[in-house]
Amino acid sequence: MSEQFRSSPLVTVFDFGYAEVERQVKVRGTLTNKLALERNLQLGISEEIARFEHNMNWLATTATISPFIGLFGTVIGIITSFQGLGAAGSASLRAVAPGIAEALVATAGGLATAIPAALFYNYFGNSIREFGARMEDFSLEFLNLTEQRFED
Repeated sequence: MSEQFRSSPLVTVFDFGYAEVERQVKVRGTLTNKLALERNLQLGISEEIARFEHNMNWLATTATISPFIGLFGTVIGIITSFQGLGAAGSASLRAVAPGIAEALVATAGGLATAIPAALFYNYFGNSIREFGARMEDFSLEFLNLTEQRFED
């Protein structure tokens, strides 16, 4: 039955819990170790959160580093402008324009990379926390239903 909902993170939590219940019932005929069941549900939650967070470090790194790469390009562009100014011997737009253009392109590139990465990082980070809370709630419901089913 859980196969039709395989994409849901709750399926993994359910599978971990169900496997533990099935193991205990097969051995003793009833649920005997609620703590083991709780730990298995927690393992399922941890596995799903780790799966969600797998590539989050790339977004964080991109959001953090890209502005500095853009700034470095800006500095190189400004240096190029001053070198052009020195080579021309006079202040003219023709002497500084190429370096200023490089600086602006570098700045724009850094920002164009960093801003979406930061937005996605925050969006997906909030989603992961929300899924984590839902999985915690689900595991509590699973525990309650299992305990009711196997009450002494």
